[in-house]
Amino acid sequence: MPAKTNHPVFVQPENLNCRVWRYVDFTKFVALLNSESLFFCRADLFKDPYEGCYTELNNEIKHLFLKNIDILNHERIKEVTLKLSKWIRQWTYINCWHANEYESAAMWGLYSNSKESIAIETSYEKLKNVLPERTFLGLVNYIDYKNDYIPEGNTFNPFVHKRQSFMHENEVRAIIQELPPKGEEKEVFEINNELNGISIKIDLNELIEVIHISPVAENWFEELVVDISQKHGLNSKIIKSDLYNDPIH
Repeated sequence: MPAKTNHPVFVQPENLNCRVWRYVDFTKFVALLNSESLFFCRADLFKDPYEGCYTELNNEIKHLFLKNIDILNHERIKEVTLKLSKWIRQWTYINCWHANEYESAAMWGLYSNSKESIAIETSYEKLKNVLPERTFLGLVNYIDYKNDYIPEGNTFNPFVHKRQSFMHENEVRAIIQELPPKGEEKEVFEINNELNGISIKIDLNELIEVIHISPVAENWFEELVVDISQKHGLNSKIIKSDLYNDPIH
């Protein structure tokens, strides 16, 4: 079964065959080939400190609500809410893609750290179809974290919103949220996740349509990518980006 795309929290693109890209360095590309898996990173290990957080407006509204509750319940609710917000990030796993009909010069610069980088191109529909049913897939919503409100009541909501400063990412997110069972001796909030993330087995030939080699890569690297792809039985088209080719001959 494919990833779920009918959840009300997850916004879908108008065109399900839109292009999606993943820009990675060569090390991550080799790891992808060797594992035949997509890695879903724990949300609390992402660079953005706002990952999985609610907005300032959410917090203001919550504060006004709690003011009307007696002081003991107020402090208890506040404590539990903060614990849940931090704890849920440990158990939310995310795999990120860039939605764009064209190759992105900005994404080459941001997410590939050297000349030895590649970009995987596929369609939204193919990404959906290779992922398991426990995955949820959709677009990220970019909002003002001072003045906008994130709907509460669903633990997915904070993970499909990001600050407007990240709009250039035009991000597609695949999310898996797996909470641990409550232990007999520990409160559920006391159970810490020992994993950095989870790897999801996929059919690479079903997923990858084109492998784009960095526009600044040297010829030897292009040959290496072709060689290692063939050795792993990858049938995808491989091309070197012409992004920086001289138009004047």
